[in-house]
Amino acid sequence: MPTSFKMDKTKLKQFDLEETDCDDVIETCIYNLLVALGDDPEREGLKGTPDRVRRMYHEVFAGMKLTNSEIAQRYNKCFEEGATGDLVTIADIPIFSYCEHHIALMYSMKVHVGYIPKGKVIGLSKVARIADMVSRRLQLQERIGADIADVLEQVLDTDDIIVVIEGEHSCMTARGIKKPGTKTRTATLRGLFKTDGSLRQEFYSLVSKT
Repeated sequence: MPTSFKMDKTKLKQFDLEETDCDDVIETCIYNLLVALGDDPEREGLKGTPDRVRRMYHEVFAGMKLTNSEIAQRYNKCFEEGATGDLVTIADIPIFSYCEHHIALMYSMKVHVGYIPKGKVIGLSKVARIADMVSRRLQLQERIGADIADVLEQVLDTDDIIVVIEGEHSCMTARGIKKPGTKTRTATLRGLFKTDGSLRQEFYSLVSKT
């Protein structure tokens, strides 16, 4: 068993949940976490850390404030086009996220998206914004792909969607087994991409050229 951290319980802060807003809860919890780790939140280098962490959480977990439907409404910028059936791909969208198991960073992540239009095409930057927003949650890599596909399906009115993600997970590279460079790849397949192997291969061929 790991050795316990040395904690000075006299430094712990108390708060009344009935009278405290979420920002105060976050700051107090980070303050107490530092105490529990055996450090002094009042020392010079840590004095502003609870506030900095609170502000960082607002940024990196912004997607937790929105449902997939609300993200779809926010980024529903489409253009009417004929239902040509041509494959559209957007590759190498950089994202990051935090895994829900350890709240550890998932990094060096790239998202590749493909879809078959059925009368609509989406503004390319909106695909990147959707990918960015759904990743700003406590996540699993598999769920990020599913969330992106769900939002795109709502916006584009097509279920012919594929989302491929690759990335590294610090819960595996920096702790535990400690295997830097290990990559996880996931694929979310909807509609024709589930059943048409040649279509999948066309997509993989296109994104591999980027």
